[in-house]
Amino acid sequence: MPQSLQEYAVWLNQRDDLIWPKVPTASPVNAKAHDKPLAGIKAVVWNLYGTLLRVTDGELLLSHHLELRMQVALEKTISEFNMWNSMTRKPGAPWEYILPKYRAAVEDIELTANVAPGDFGHANGSAAWRRILDMLGQKEYQYDEGFYGSLDQLSEKIAYFFQLCLQGVEAAPNAAQAMMAVSQKGLVQGLLTDAQPFSLIQALRAFGQQTKLPPLNELFDPACLILSCQVGVRKPSPTLYDTCLQRFAEKGIQPGEILYVGNRLQSDLAVAKQLGVKTALYVGDKLSLKASSTEINNKNLRPKRLLTDLKQISNIVGQ
Repeated sequence: MPQSLQEYAVWLNQRDDLIWPKVPTASPVNAKAHDKPLAGIKAVVWNLYGTLLRVTDGELLLSHHLELRMQVALEKTISEFNMWNSMTRKPGAPWEYILPKYRAAVEDIELTANVAPGDFGHANGSAAWRRILDMLGQKEYQYDEGFYGSLDQLSEKIAYFFQLCLQGVEAAPNAAQAMMAVSQKGLVQGLLTDAQPFSLIQALRAFGQQTKLPPLNELFDPACLILSCQVGVRKPSPTLYDTCLQRFAEKGIQPGEILYVGNRLQSDLAVAKQLGVKTALYVGDKLSLKASSTEINNKNLRPKRLLTDLKQISNIVGQ
């Protein structure tokens, strides 16, 4: 029976022949926390990459502008999944053959997405790799179906492996503690984030390095996990935020009763603020922070609260 993506992730973690990139050491931001209690909060919604998760480059990237980074990730992926035998033999290294095709696939998926005006298409890395596999299939690409499953299942596993080779990921300091604190206070907890099909698996494995967590459906409300890969659009698409508010409205929670925590101000938190959501900016790491002092002091963008440490969430929703 083919391995699920979760089982595949566990299997990869048990191997000792793979070396993954590391996240750069955290660099503190010179800022003072503003974590006084906020009254009337019934739900906390988190951004994932850059807030709860530290990731190389500060945000999730399917493609990197540095060719060397792409070369290393592609070489490992091509070798891992034995793609070379099914490639057209042209001058140059295998990764040089795949790189333009992969980048073109990601770009085309975003540009041709059927989205509402003002929205931005979400690029699913699995879909991009499925296009590569279809191309290799013309050269009779073969793989272990009993282990990897269908082509779509294989594509998900390749996308996950490639991402592990491209970017390091680890839990942000006190991320698990912060989520547990929100859960223990009985608040509804959710995510509003750009994500890939493997993101929740990647996140839970990272958080598990900090502490033992309860099952996902006990930590988060499943209906309030708003992921770009499921909605089909990425931030700052209005539809993504509208979907989030609709899910909470169905639970009787209004925008002003939601606290949204993220690391990007103008292209994320400010959008939520315009919809009446209370916002908190996480400034604990220069690597991921996307906000200038001018933006923070702009009354139209200014968040309600400022966190220098994620565990400060307990003070903000302490009432």
